[in-house]
Amino acid sequence: MSDIPELSSPTALKLATAKQKKEAGDQAFKNGNVKDALRSYHESLMFLVGLDKNALQSVGMVPKPTSGDPVSDAKEKTEVDEIVEKIYANMAACHMKNENWKRVVETADKALAKNENNYKAMFRKGKALGEQGFFEKSVKILEDLKSKNPTDAAAVDQEIARLRVIDNEREKVHKQKMKGFLNKGEKKAAPTASASDTV
Repeated sequence: MSDIPELSSPTALKLATAKQKKEAGDQAFKNGNVKDALRSYHESLMFLVGLDKNALQSVGMVPKPTSGDPVSDAKEKTEVDEIVEKIYANMAACHMKNENWKRVVETADKALAKNENNYKAMFRKGKALGEQGFFEKSVKILEDLKSKNPTDAAAVDQEIARLRVIDNEREKVHKQKMKGFLNKGEKKAAPTASASDTV
């Protein structure tokens, strides 16, 4: 029996197709076609869903467990995990282009679930939270990114400064609305002569 994976196996075919779809998504994104990129990434994920470690081991895509410790063996990342992580991080970039901040956070979170140190996903999530008005949460993530990856410090500081300007503007608008609201309340509360006061 040969150690070379059987490329005609359903698992190997699914993995190969998923990689092709991801590459198509990457190319579409580079060409500025976000809609096609998202579609290709989604299709790639559909082929990757359900590929478990046992099936991947059978085609040589995952090394056989060596430690005998089920906990550490379960945490070992597969090639599928890495592809899925990259797809979700890339989907977050697509949603950023569309300024769909909620979806940026959702897809970045899925990438971070696969790898909590995916710096691109961290940056995208931090930016998206700031755009949605969650300034403190945004800064926390971006500062964490800066400490984990000092090479991104300049870009992170620039983004924090940009988000701070947006947050300050939001706060100013909010204070103006509250001031107007309170002034209306004071005018309504001022005593007025009513028909029952006159005799």
